[in-house]
Amino acid sequence: MTPLIRFATPADVPTILHLVRALAVYERALEKVVATEALLYEAMFATTPAAEALIAEIDGKPVGLALFFHNFSTWTGWRGLYLEDLFVVPQARGLGLGKALLQRLAAVAVERGCARFEWQVLTWNTPAIDFYRAMGAEMMEEWRTCRVSGDALIRLAGQREGQG
Repeated sequence: MTPLIRFATPADVPTILHLVRALAVYERALEKVVATEALLYEAMFATTPAAEALIAEIDGKPVGLALFFHNFSTWTGWRGLYLEDLFVVPQARGLGLGKALLQRLAAVAVERGCARFEWQVLTWNTPAIDFYRAMGAEMMEEWRTCRVSGDALIRLAGQREGQG
C-alpha cells in the first residue's frame, strides 16, 4: 500500500467530479453540486485553466482530492494558493493522505512564490478544524465569507433576472 500524490490529468475529470460529489454528501449539500465533467474539464484543462487538482492514490486507486487555484493579496503584493476542496474517501482516512495533500500544496505554494495558502472550513466540521489546527493553520475568526450568486448576482450586475 504505497500512497501517491500527483497532479490531475484530463483523464481524471470523472474521478474529480465523483470526489467533489462525495465531499458534497459529507457536507450535506449534494443538491448544490451542478458541475459537470465538461465544466470541470474546461475549468482545469482549457487554454487558461482556472483551477488545478492533486489526486491521492493508493495502489493506483484514487482516494483523495485537493482542488486549488491562485488568488492575489494586495496587502502582500503576491499571489496565494487557495484550496477549494480537500477530500479523502472515508475508507482511506487515517492513512495520512490529508496531511500529504496539504504538505504537497504547501510545497507548490512555496515553489510558485505564493505568500499565503488559504482555505475555508465549515464551522460544524470539528474533525477538520482540529486537523487543520494540528497542521499549523490559523483560524481567521474575524473574517466572514460574502457571496453573491444566481439572481442576486444578476441584480448586482444591473441586469434583469432571466437575462444572461
